[in-house]
Amino acid sequence: MNDSQTENLLQEVLHLLRSRKLTIGFAESCTGGLLSATLTALSGISDVFMGSVVSYSNEAKMDLLGVQSSALKDEGAVSEKVALQMAQGARKQLKVEVAVAITGIAGPTGGTPEKPVGTVWFAVSGPALASGAIRKQFSGDRNEIQKASVRFALGYLVSKLKN
Repeated sequence: MNDSQTENLLQEVLHLLRSRKLTIGFAESCTGGLLSATLTALSGISDVFMGSVVSYSNEAKMDLLGVQSSALKDEGAVSEKVALQMAQGARKQLKVEVAVAITGIAGPTGGTPEKPVGTVWFAVSGPALASGAIRKQFSGDRNEIQKASVRFALGYLVSKLKN
């Protein structure tokens, strides 16, 4: 997956985390660990990357990341609230300063009119930066949505680290 745009983002993430002396971890759902795999293809990333929680099921989100059952019931797994709780849970469980969470619908099934296939929420959590979440809508097949999600997550992380 490491095209030149992704490679540049990876190098920038590593540089920004090292220069700010921050560690990072992930909470991934619809990407199934692809963000972690993409990041760990970069030599030297072990300086800053501590790990990832792939929490595909709602039970895993609750048990491993502390996502509240009420958030899952009221908002759904693909929501701002759940993405933020996943990122906060990853920070706590992985003992990192910064965490990125991804939760979405990669398809080809599972979409609804309110949350069609390709809907993905991203969250970043960390006291060293402005935490936040953003919803994106991607098109393509499952693989394309997962790759677009990883690329966006890296760019979103870079923008948060620069602020």
